[in-house]
Amino acid sequence: MRYNRMYKWQTNKHCLMTLFSGLAIGFTIAYVALTREISFSDPHTSDEMKYMEGPTVDPGSHSQYEEYHLMEDSTVADKLHKEVRVLCWVMTGPSNHEKRAKHVKNTWGKRCNVLLFMSSQKDDNLPAVALPIKEGRKYLWGKTKEAFRHIYNNYLDKADWFLKADDDTYVILENLRYMLVPYSSGDSIYFGCRFKPYVKQGYMSGGAGYVLSKEALKRFVEIGLTNSTGCSKSDSGAEDVELGRCMEAVNVKAGDSRDSLGRGRFFPFVPEHHLIPGHVSKSFWYWQYIYYENKEGMECCSDNAVSFHYVSPNQMYVLEYLIYHLRPYGISFHVEMPPSFTTKTGTD
Repeated sequence: MRYNRMYKWQTNKHCLMTLFSGLAIGFTIAYVALTREISFSDPHTSDEMKYMEGPTVDPGSHSQYEEYHLMEDSTVADKLHKEVRVLCWVMTGPSNHEKRAKHVKNTWGKRCNVLLFMSSQKDDNLPAVALPIKEGRKYLWGKTKEAFRHIYNNYLDKADWFLKADDDTYVILENLRYMLVPYSSGDSIYFGCRFKPYVKQGYMSGGAGYVLSKEALKRFVEIGLTNSTGCSKSDSGAEDVELGRCMEAVNVKAGDSRDSLGRGRFFPFVPEHHLIPGHVSKSFWYWQYIYYENKEGMECCSDNAVSFHYVSPNQMYVLEYLIYHLRPYGISFHVEMPPSFTTKTGTD
């Protein structure tokens, strides 16, 4: 009898342990699934972006339907592409070559004059440059320095402006070139989403992307990376803050990227965060960091917005379709060459 009671107790104990183990495993799976679902619907941070992967099936392109775009006139955009040359380098890593980087290449990256991916592992399919820097957020500043050094040594004469973006940033290159038209690549200036702490003149958000003139790149490498005391020699540190400090130290001006109505062009979050009032709490760090007064709602963003950040690989293709292919029937836009560009080039 005693043996039977002991056997039943052990059996019940085993069942309870199995039950609790099952509940724990189930809760863990549900939590991960919920976390991933939240991340997919509303990416907010780099941690939330880590679950994001692109489509497993190639979405294809509109190239086979080009006859439907015959009424479009890209004369101005084509001329700006030729005259305002932009090299784009994208911050990535080996684990994101397939998950994110290739989707940048398939979408907005193809409109750069030169497109490079900066990694710690070579990948000829992108192409990705293997920089002598360890992977991880801790080393992004070191990676940024090595990336610009590589570009200075190999591509200085291949472009006029040098854009840095993350592999979860989406950039509208036509609008970037339009914004840059009034400036010369000989100007000591850089642009982006301007934040105000840490650096007297402010600094540009790394995630929203920033673009350096040729003169700014030269000062950064020739002075900042050699003998400037204002540029950190360490490889660790916040990439965008450290770049901002270095830009100020080598007398590169933090430019104003807003349009003529005071609306922003570079954005550190997905469009939803800026377009929907109240979506970003007023207690969130963004409101204390932003350099210029920033509105919520449809007045948040310039009609010629340049970039958005925390864009998932799937959303890259959504934006690609909405910006470059979806057209309201019966509405057309007449585009003229920017006056300042006409004056500089003598274009009729």
